[in-house]
Amino acid sequence: MTRTVGLDHLTLLNLSPPELVTVAADAGFATVGVRISPVTQTEPVWPMAPGSAMLTETRRRLAGSGVAVLDAEAVHLAGDPAECEPVIETAAALGARYLTVLCDEPDLDRFADRFAAVTRLAVSYQVRPVVEFMAFRPLRTMEDAVAIVKRSGGGGLLLDTLHVQRCGVAPADLAELDPALLSYLQICDAPARPDTDLAAEARTGRLLPGEGELPLPDILAALPGTLPVSVEAPSGKDGGDPAGFARRARGAVARVLLQAA
Repeated sequence: MTRTVGLDHLTLLNLSPPELVTVAADAGFATVGVRISPVTQTEPVWPMAPGSAMLTETRRRLAGSGVAVLDAEAVHLAGDPAECEPVIETAAALGARYLTVLCDEPDLDRFADRFAAVTRLAVSYQVRPVVEFMAFRPLRTMEDAVAIVKRSGGGGLLLDTLHVQRCGVAPADLAELDPALLSYLQICDAPARPDTDLAAEARTGRLLPGEGELPLPDILAALPGTLPVSVEAPSGKDGGDPAGFARRARGAVARVLLQAA
């Protein structure tokens, strides 16, 4: 069984989307996750709107490198789902399979309705919206995330090894998931217990696979053997050498995948 291995943008967030594609290709990654809309107010905002020069350049580098876009980020679904259409259009222009939708809405029923609306909107663009559970956002449990995905009429579930650990999900729980609901797995490592607040850990405190204490081989073994994986582990002090860090990340995930084989 072969897994597609990718590099998520959070790992090297200071790189522009076209730079990310080049670095990922040179490091041996098959896919990238591209942040086309910011998650926080402190991160770079890349001009990736439909028709932009940067979107055109990113598509050119994708075509020239053979790298594909696995996922585009991110939609903050706090209002009218129709407002998300430009982000969906950009994701489609990149050929993204998935579009991450973040839950900042305390009313999960309201969020589920909005997520279903975005899922319907994305059908014509051939992009699948996905949600993930996180201990520091309103959508905190895998059970709630699965219920929202099932209500959506076609959305997917995004898993993240850090959030799996921090939300108390065991590998045996993952093994019970319907594979049809799954999109891909973001992989990183971390201490078994956090030493900082969970949001800060998720955004800046992750480790490369194999450098922490998470049960990564068990998590991988519990999931379908063809489920794509993508490294999401911010580079921190190594950010001064993005190409070198990307190569380290590719080697790290390869070693963990061998352990799980």
